[in-house]
Amino acid sequence: MSGLTVGAVAHRTGVTVRTLHHWDDIGLVTPSARSSAGYRQYGPRDLARVHRVLIYRELGLPLESIREVLNSDATLSAATLRAQRDQLEQRIADLQSMQRALDRMIGAVDEGILLSADEQLRIFGETWDPAWTKQARDTWGDTEQWAQYAERAANRDTRDWEEIAEQTRRLDTMLADAMRRGVRAGMSEANELAEAHRRSMSRYFDCSVSMHVCIGRRCASDPDFRAHFDTIAPGLAVWLRDVIDANAREHGVDPDSATWE
Repeated sequence: MSGLTVGAVAHRTGVTVRTLHHWDDIGLVTPSARSSAGYRQYGPRDLARVHRVLIYRELGLPLESIREVLNSDATLSAATLRAQRDQLEQRIADLQSMQRALDRMIGAVDEGILLSADEQLRIFGETWDPAWTKQARDTWGDTEQWAQYAERAANRDTRDWEEIAEQTRRLDTMLADAMRRGVRAGMSEANELAEAHRRSMSRYFDCSVSMHVCIGRRCASDPDFRAHFDTIAPGLAVWLRDVIDANAREHGVDPDSATWE
């Protein structure tokens, strides 16, 4: 009975011709005969060896280990199988960890903050509206900044948000105090506070001076945001907008032509 050509073996086993040639080159599966024209010919034992390689490869064994097992005509030891099982368990654990990370990322992209509405109110205060994050997603969901926001939010837990909320409250107090003391837009202290506010926004995404102007104007024009700041101190929303505008001019940005970039 004549042997099978490399093409015929490839067709029967689903292994590519290129892979069969490689296995021959490294001594993993070497055809036992050659045709008169010098072509590889695989006999029944060769074909059986190909199938054994496929089985061991499915177990995740490297080709070098498979060759050692086949060449020694040994069977896989329990120790070898246990080691392979341990590697598989670790791989499963790694994949599950990746899945959890992806789930958090998906949640952050969809929801903005991975906290329940009650948790948001507890952490950010009674003036906070959980719907704001949905509004932000609807407005900026296709932007690079929202992607940054979601990526950072996915890696934050309740304690992180509590710390951010406390930092925000301290900054709001500083802003309100400066306004009450008569600090005006364009003064050095006002510019420093504007930069502090921009840094606070940069915790969520990279906030440029131009973007900061857009945020400041939204704080003053959007009824919900304006009410939030004016609850801290009446007139704070407009004062903050003016302070941010003046700081933008110091950075060479015309606030009247500022865009989200």
